[in-house]
Amino acid sequence: MTNERLRNAMTVAHIDIDTITKVTNVDPKTVQRWLNGRVPHARHRWQVAELLKEHEDFLWPTDNKAAASEHTFEVVAAYAHRNEVLPNVWWQLFFQPQEQIDLLGYAMLFLPEQNSGLVDLLKEKATNGCKIRIALAHPACIAVQMRDEEEQLGGTLSARIQTTLYHFRGIRDCDGIDIRYHSTVLYNSLFRCDNEMFVTPHLYGLHGSKAPLLHLRCLGPKGIFANFAAHFESVWATTNPII
Repeated sequence: MTNERLRNAMTVAHIDIDTITKVTNVDPKTVQRWLNGRVPHARHRWQVAELLKEHEDFLWPTDNKAAASEHTFEVVAAYAHRNEVLPNVWWQLFFQPQEQIDLLGYAMLFLPEQNSGLVDLLKEKATNGCKIRIALAHPACIAVQMRDEEEQLGGTLSARIQTTLYHFRGIRDCDGIDIRYHSTVLYNSLFRCDNEMFVTPHLYGLHGSKAPLLHLRCLGPKGIFANFAAHFESVWATTNPII
């Protein structure tokens, strides 16, 4: 079985076979065997993981992990709480995409507040041809009222959405950036950047920062990533322009 994790990691890092041969001091045929499923020696695994900035266990799962469904390969990492994800990891997520950024949530206020350069980065991405879609909850919709009551926010969720819009005021009219309202009861928030995605399942009564987070990477058209991507498209189809 081919090693799709290794192949995809090379693509994301813009690393080719020749570069790996130079770092590991092996011939191209050996690297091709690794791509075809052969597991390298420990020293070579470490060298390649360092080069690609990936965890060795992700590139070459143990026998138990390898025996799991191939779709679980798309799970790069899992965090018990969203606030465990370091700011530089979020920044890397938004810095890498060239084609597509999709954001779905209720307020997502933590994004502009914790990443001071995010708005400028999104504007730069759009200028360079990246398509950006942002779906915020309508402040007056029933779904927002329900979520506010569940989290015991005291009626502040609507204000948080408005504050997010204030942060985004400089990019609302930018070509390539579409910010809309949805009125959907969400079961997760979603942050997609090309073939990488963060997903936070919503747990009843739990603030978003305390919700778990999954880091997904697309490895095919029918996996976990594709399911969440289709979920975004379904919600986006119901959105309305912000007037």
